[in-house]
Parts: sequence; C-alpha cells; structure tokens
Amino acid sequence: MIGISRYPAKEEWNELLERTSVSTGSLTDTVERVFSRVKTHKDEAVKAYEQQFDQVKLACLQVQDQEFDEAEGLVPPRLKEAIAVAADNIRTFHQSQIHEESPVETMPGVVCWRKNVPIEKVGLYIPGGSAPLFSTVLMLGIPAVLAGCPHIILCTPPNKDGKVHPAVLYAAQHIGLREIYKAGGVQAIAAMTYGTETIPAVYKIFGPGNQYVMAAKSYAFQRGVAIDMPAGPSEVLVMADDSSNPAFVAADLLAQAEHGPDSQAILVTDSDQVLRDVYDQLALQIEALPRRELAAKSLRNSFLVLLESLQDMMLFSNTYAPEHLIISTKNPEQVASQVVNAGSVFLGHYSPESAGDYASGTNHSLPTSGFARSYGGVSLDSFIRKITFQNLTSGGFAALGPQIQEIANAEGLFAPINATALRLYHVKYDGPAKYCP
Repeated sequence: MIGISRYPAKEEWNELLERTSVSTGSLTDTVERVFSRVKTHKDEAVKAYEQQFDQVKLACLQVQDQEFDEAEGLVPPRLKEAIAVAADNIRTFHQSQIHEESPVETMPGVVCWRKNVPIEKVGLYIPGGSAPLFSTVLMLGIPAVLAGCPHIILCTPPNKDGKVHPAVLYAAQHIGLREIYKAGGVQAIAAMTYGTETIPAVYKIFGPGNQYVMAAKSYAFQRGVAIDMPAGPSEVLVMADDSSNPAFVAADLLAQAEHGPDSQAILVTDSDQVLRDVYDQLALQIEALPRRELAAKSLRNSFLVLLESLQDMMLFSNTYAPEHLIISTKNPEQVASQVVNAGSVFLGHYSPESAGDYASGTNHSLPTSGFARSYGGVSLDSFIRKITFQNLTSGGFAALGPQIQEIANAEGLFAPINATALRLYHVKYDGPAKYCP
C-alpha cells in the first residue's frame, strides 16, 4: 500500500521527493538500434518493428479514407458529444492565446517587432495500447490547427488487427486531421525524425509515451528535431486541509495512479485525521478499479505526508514541482497565489485533475519529473516560432551607430565596427561606401 511520512524534517524532503529513476542503458541501446534501422530501411523497418512490438503485420502504414468512415460508425453518440464539448473548450482556451504584437520604436528611427510564424511540419504522437489517449489528439491537434501549422501528421500504434482505435480517428477527423500513420513506440519517433517513403519527417515532435518513447524523443532532439518538452512518469500532488473531502482526495490520487505503474501520487496535509481518512478511502476505492493491480504498483511509488502548517505544505509542493497540483483547501485562490512550480493547478473541492485531463480547456501535456521548475505545458506558442524584425532609417542608424561601434570594440570584434563605419560614412557624406579600417 501507499507509504506515510509524518512531520519529516526539511532536510529530509529532497530524499523523500526523489522521483523513481529509470535505467537508461538498455533504453539507449534499443533506441539507437531502431533509429539506425529506420533511417536505412524506412517503411520496411517500421513495418518490421510493428510486427515485433505490436504483433501486427501491416500492408500500409497510412490510415485510409474508409477507416475514418468505419470509425465514425463505431463511436457512440454520447462519446461524440463529449468529444465535441471538450474540443470546444480546448479551442476556446487556446484561441485566447492568439496575440498579434505591434511594432515598437525603441528610439527615433529604430523600429523592432516580432511575427508569429507557425512551425511548418509537426508530428503528434498518440499512445495506444490498453488506454488509447484520444484526448491527447484534441490537446495537441487543436493548438496546432489554431497556430496554422501547414503540415500536421499523427502517429499512433494500431491494434493486433491493424486498426487504429476508432475514437482516435474520430477525434482527429473532428478537428480536421486526416494524415494519420500506424506506427507506435520508438519506430514512430524515428520515422518522424528521418522520414520514410510513407511517413514524412517533421521539425517538432509532440506527445506522451512510455519510457522508450521518451528516450526516443530525447534521441530525436539530439539529431536536430525539436520536442515539446522532456518528460517522465505522470504525477499529482494534492494539498488538503480539514475542509477537504477524503473520498474526493483518494479518488484523485487513484486517478493519477491508474496512469501507469511508475506514476506518482502524493498527498500533503496538515491534518492527521485527513491523512488517516484518505488512507482508508484508498484501500476501499482501489478494490473497485478494474486496473487495480496497475494502480497498486503506482501507489508503492507514492506517499502521504503530514506537515505542520499550510505554509509548509506550499513549500513542499514548490520543492517537488508537480505536473498536476490540486489545492483542496479553504480559500484555494489565496493559496494558489503562492504557487511557484507546477504544471497545471486545480483549485477547490470540485476541480479534479480529470477536468483538465479531458475537457475544461487547459492542456494536459505538461512537464513532469521536476521540469515544471523551468518548463510550461503545451500551448499555442509551442507550435509557433517568434521571429524578430528590425528596420532602421538612416537617421536612426546614425544615432545608434556610435554605440554599436563602442560595444563591438569593447568585445574585440572589428568586422562589426567596419560594417557600422561604412554606413555611418555613407550617411554623413551621402557618398559611396568606403572601407574604414
């Protein structure tokens, strides 16, 4: 069952909060081998790995039109309605992030501005397996479409019949994505890195996955393909005081634990009664879960912590930097103002992590493993490059040129001095530029 720590000293926190480490030796060997083969043998290698890892023999890697039509008929109407509501909320939230910036005159005759330019080719990885994450199609596809990315592809593993989960296809089609490839795991990331006869290479790869997919994304990054963020196992930290509902808190911890055996769920409370009640609720509720064995493994990586005060609870959370932070306390807005490190924050007793995971509108692609200290989650900006421009008039350059020369001279770089001097001479004398040693 889950571990308990009562009043740990602050000097013990770092050890307590240490994430589960993964041995990368065998991962790296596998990733390098798969990437090398996909780079050389392309489609043939991807199909071979699909047969090896997903136990499916594929004639064609790309999803065909009739498969979209088939998926349309397999998705229940109520699920279609839920997907539509979630998509609308996600679109509304991300649409609010579209901002055009006005040019700025930094000094007379010197105008600077930034232009939002969508990434031309992006690849979205959607995990399959026992829990096909069609919600991730919405989370990644909607901001990519809103950003205006000209070429968006999606890779996802098929089942043993060679079919992509119908909800994945329906969600993709619902938001306007139809270029989907049947490829999972390391081979999918390798295909999007190098390109094959069927699957095009992309400039940036997005999406969650197991430890092999994460290692593959890191390997792709080393080869010049951008990724959304470094990531590890999913995690939640719940801050709860005596106003919280222990049954809600336990349900939130289990909702995270069910993600995978290496997920982590943490309760931080200043109430021993809440700690004991949550522990009891965990034991009760886990028995009702069809995937309880998986959740139980995750709980062995997790713990309940009793601390002295709300201030200590907040410090503990900021030290951990959770992917998901649930603040189930009195005055949660006031507590939230002290959050420094977190991927996404859920306020109050009726804001479970599952709301953000599926349908409230915020993005569920978030930094894990402490990267919330330095990364934010996926947003519209993740699919955009911001290119800066500047335009100097002759008068603006005449005023700024001497400062440019002074700085270049101090840095010991003389070619910039010459590039400036040539123009200053031309502005001053309105004559042909001369070399100015």
